Amino acid sequence: MARLLFLATVLALAAGCTALPRESNVACLDASRPTIRYSADGATAFTEIDVLTYNIEGLPFPARMNRGPKLREIGRRLAEFRATEEGPDIVLFQEVFSKDAAKAVTDTGYRSVVTGPGRRAQQAPNSEGRLPGRRNLFRGEIRPNFTSGGLAIATDFPIMASAFIPYARGSCAGFDCLSNKGVLFAEIAIPGVPGLVDVFTTHMQSQRASRVPEDRHAEAHRRQMNELAAFIRTSSPLTDPVLIGGDFNMRNSDVRHSSFNRVTPEIYPAAGEAAPFGNVHRYCSENRGTCDVRQDWEHEDQWLRVQNLHLFQSGNVVRVRPIRVEGMFDGGPSGPVLSDHNGLRVVYELSWPAAGVTPATCPLRPGAH
Repeated sequence: MARLLFLATVLALAAGCTALPRESNVACLDASRPTIRYSADGATAFTEIDVLTYNIEGLPFPARMNRGPKLREIGRRLAEFRATEEGPDIVLFQEVFSKDAAKAVTDTGYRSVVTGPGRRAQQAPNSEGRLPGRRNLFRGEIRPNFTSGGLAIATDFPIMASAFIPYARGSCAGFDCLSNKGVLFAEIAIPGVPGLVDVFTTHMQSQRASRVPEDRHAEAHRRQMNELAAFIRTSSPLTDPVLIGGDFNMRNSDVRHSSFNRVTPEIYPAAGEAAPFGNVHRYCSENRGTCDVRQDWEHEDQWLRVQNLHLFQSGNVVRVRPIRVEGMFDGGPSGPVLSDHNGLRVVYELSWPAAGVTPATCPLRPGAH
């Protein structure tokens, strides 16, 4: 039965049931403008940006049944939040595989959208040899990929540049190999803020859902972590703030968190021995006085118990710190559960010297505030 389901899934995907949203971009003059305020002495400027990461479970039939209504509801609700200026400024989507999922992203109404990697995006060759164990065609370990990476970044701010990489050939295990998983990057200009904000999203190798032994899927995840770190390092110098959100698939895995803790400091070695990236869960757990946590976190080490993570790093001029974190579409005030993942929404404060810094890439229009 499992083999029949696998073959049916492959045939459905090959028949063209997958898609990515149409890409678009808003001009600086037409972009949303954040409110910028100043410290009492006028020396420091501040603003906030609201970032949501959300795995929308956009798998096509027969991998998922009847996802259309819930995906439409995701698009409708995000559009409603956006229209009332209560929505996130930036949304990082994962599992945008089906046509219904692509339409949900488009229906949100955000004016700047980038996507990737596509199904045919070329993977780097395998440079690390075989994964532990044997390749299993009936666990999805086939070529070519049958879906894209399923990633999208949507915002009403201008996207000045974007790029993506699929994870290398040999860096996937089990059913994950059906998707061309990877990393998507966008340089986002926020009117009035100096420089750019570098934003990344990823969807990494699953654990038990891959249906292969742990030593095999854990090694694939380790390789992806190395490739993610290398892509961040080459795409984004430490001069601009960096925000990373996505489905890291590390919940309750000591092996995966060990790889993560080893690799993260290597992204920017000059930043020192400690990992330069802050983990929002950890930061807000340790700074409850300055970060408003609007979720019930059951564990002191909550960052080890979740799949979806936000990471952040300040730039040379613009500093960044999380000031609020909450769930979205988790059965609370933001709406019902609409995916097998809840959204993770973080409000970041950006701050910078009010004078003597690089001008904003997208300046505010005269009189705008």
